[in-house]
Amino acid sequence: MTDFYTRLIAGVVFPLQERLKGHDTVAVRRELEESQWWPRARLEALRLARLRVLLQQAYRHVPYYRQVFDEAGMADGAIDALSDLQKLPLLTKALIRANSENLKSTQARGLSRFNTGGSSGEPLIFWIGKQRVSHDVAAKWRATRWWGVDIGDREAVVWGSPIELGAQDRLRVLRDRLMRTQLLPAFEMSEAKLDEFIASLRRARPRMVFGYPSSISVIARHAAARAQRLDDLGCKVVFVTSERLYDHQRAVIEQAFACPVANGYGGRDAGFIAHQCPAGGMHITAEDIIVEIIDEAGQVLPVGQAGEVVVTHLATGDFPFIRYRTGDVATLDDRGCSCGRGLPLLKEIQGRATDFVMAADGTLMHGLSLIYVIRDIAGVENFRIVQESLRETSVQLVTNRGFADENIRHIERGLQQRLGAEVKVRVERVAHIPREASGKYRYVMSRVTAGNS
Repeated sequence: MTDFYTRLIAGVVFPLQERLKGHDTVAVRRELEESQWWPRARLEALRLARLRVLLQQAYRHVPYYRQVFDEAGMADGAIDALSDLQKLPLLTKALIRANSENLKSTQARGLSRFNTGGSSGEPLIFWIGKQRVSHDVAAKWRATRWWGVDIGDREAVVWGSPIELGAQDRLRVLRDRLMRTQLLPAFEMSEAKLDEFIASLRRARPRMVFGYPSSISVIARHAAARAQRLDDLGCKVVFVTSERLYDHQRAVIEQAFACPVANGYGGRDAGFIAHQCPAGGMHITAEDIIVEIIDEAGQVLPVGQAGEVVVTHLATGDFPFIRYRTGDVATLDDRGCSCGRGLPLLKEIQGRATDFVMAADGTLMHGLSLIYVIRDIAGVENFRIVQESLRETSVQLVTNRGFADENIRHIERGLQQRLGAEVKVRVERVAHIPREASGKYRYVMSRVTAGNS
């Protein structure tokens, strides 16, 4: 049951804040909560209408897209069907970097500068307008309400982005206190810090925990090792995002917090793409996002086949993201969800393209095939696998006293069985494996898929 304070924040304080910022978040969320129940045909009609508006605005006011549309023979950005998107070229990080100013709408005012952390090796600076902020916040708001959590409910955020952590001025601290949001920085996960995090969680008793699955699973395992309970906090859901969610992480988190884990998929650049509902469906934010799945040649794949995720964000008129290559690999699902929502589904989110590895014979496989070799070995506390080339793979291990030295040879053999007997596997025991600058953690990285073999 929602308490009075939550109703006050969600119904009065937050809407007032958004209005003062010039955001339409509240109205957009209400529209999304109605449209999520529409049948597919009505949703598709809405998307087509919004896509037409976006393309026409881009043609008239965005210098980069005026040239692109003219070259594609699409005067004024006119289209007849969603499939006409395929006439346009793909948008890449390199193109955005090279055309940053020409991608800004001449009508845009008050743009905010954003950047990605560059986990793929390609950091990106881009710009976001108020319309997009409103729609992205509204999409997340709708999704958390699926789980019975509202703005103003107590929330713990396990995060590491420099944008959030660099903004902790007095106003931000006051706002977080008002919204009952507590930030636990994911940059440092030492034992002392983990003890502090657990103590903070026990004091705050959040209804929702939000953050990276790798960080939250580390907290969960640490709590179990310390015999510290997290299952009595009254947490309704743990909402994870920004990294691939592995099955073992979901199991550890759900056991520790005694509540479901809800997977969220998106990014600063691509927007809030999809979120898991209580019935298990990974629903695309279809009112704002068009998802295409493409092969290595850039051709759209049929539903059910895995490929790279390409996103068109319909609320990005100020700085358009049209057919933007995310670098992620996923599969669309044409089935409906038992929850009854008409929103289309993602069947599987496999991770970034650089989370895949290539065997010496050219076979492409997911990094999970290597993770399984190491994950359950006794005494392994953490690890990272880096495929340096087709001929060499390195492994960093953080171990404790329970690790037996003969397991190093077991790891070498296991990886060679998957990658090729001729592959050199270097295993190094280290005291600590640093996270990326954003605070995220990646178990597997491949430099081969980035073009080095």
